[in-house]
Amino acid sequence: MSHDLSADLTTDAAACEASPAPGVPDASRIGLIVPSSNTTMETELPELFRRQTEATGHRYTFHSARAAMKQVTKEELAAMVGKAADCAAAVSDADVDVIAYACLVAVMAQGPGAHKESEQVIGEAARANGHPAAVVSSAGALVRSLTAIGVHRVAMVTPYMAPLTQLVREYVEGEGVEVVDAVALEVPDNLAVGRLDPAGLPEIARGLQREGAEAIVLSACVQMPSLAAVQRVEDELGLPVVTAATATTYEVLKALGHTPSIPGAGALLTGALG
Repeated sequence: MSHDLSADLTTDAAACEASPAPGVPDASRIGLIVPSSNTTMETELPELFRRQTEATGHRYTFHSARAAMKQVTKEELAAMVGKAADCAAAVSDADVDVIAYACLVAVMAQGPGAHKESEQVIGEAARANGHPAAVVSSAGALVRSLTAIGVHRVAMVTPYMAPLTQLVREYVEGEGVEVVDAVALEVPDNLAVGRLDPAGLPEIARGLQREGAEAIVLSACVQMPSLAAVQRVEDELGLPVVTAATATTYEVLKALGHTPSIPGAGALLTGALG
């Protein structure tokens, strides 16, 4: 009796494409939605979660979808937001446990409270695709993390042009956190933002008007590298330091039900402030 091996292979291949590999015990899958030009979030987050793994033994893997965005303009940011649902469906194919929407200013540029709508759209797209997941946005994570640790006034560094920095400032203040000072580095090209040297951040932070500030937002952007400077600035200035990346990490861990245990990235991620 003959046996059609090619038919078996076709069936197996279809089944493989239809369903992701089953989850691994003591491991979590994290989905990322990032701008196409992002070069930082997929380096800083894995490093932070590597430290969490060293402390706890729990493992994390990352699975990304990209939406086109090269220049940090309101037009390109709006176009990226319009692709959020498609990206969510794509990344949810990996049966991720949580989806992080990693473009802070793209969301904030859509107006007050936009992170709530974006998180809802992403969550609904994942559910409709048959793979529901918790959802965190960098925009929501930043404002919620500050509120969670009792911060009402911050000083902030952004890489954006001045008008977008003002927009971010107003968005944060609309969520109940006063921005006592905000420095705009005015770098419009997103790839160039990813090339900024975090070694320059301590000096920039020293120049912030910090009177009345209860924390420093050292990078209000997931693309601006900052991880190497977070602990140094926190130790030197004696204020909690939060970035878009550390806030996103904090909320991803909370969504997974995990206690932050990450050294060398500010008190937020040691679990001391939450």
